[in-house]
Amino acid sequence: MSKVYLALQDNDESRYIVEAIEEDNPEVTIIHNPAMIRIENEGRLLVKRETVEEKLGRDWDLQELHINLITLGGNVDEDDDQLSLTWNV
Repeated sequence: MSKVYLALQDNDESRYIVEAIEEDNPEVTIIHNPAMIRIENEGRLLVKRETVEEKLGRDWDLQELHINLITLGGNVDEDDDQLSLTWNV
């Protein structure tokens, strides 16, 4: 298996997104770099709209992820409720 990842700008909104990702994917690795937060996991990573909304305390369109997104790696499957990154799963 290989790791999938996404990297976000290190700002207030991204920190809530990272909290939500960590809640839905407890086995993820979070790497803080200057101005960037990298989230990686073996094989699969989910970003769920509902969990991000809970953390932000407001409605959140999954497309807003792209405002803070620097890069990602893996096969992307996206709908209105979640973004899934997979690799050989």
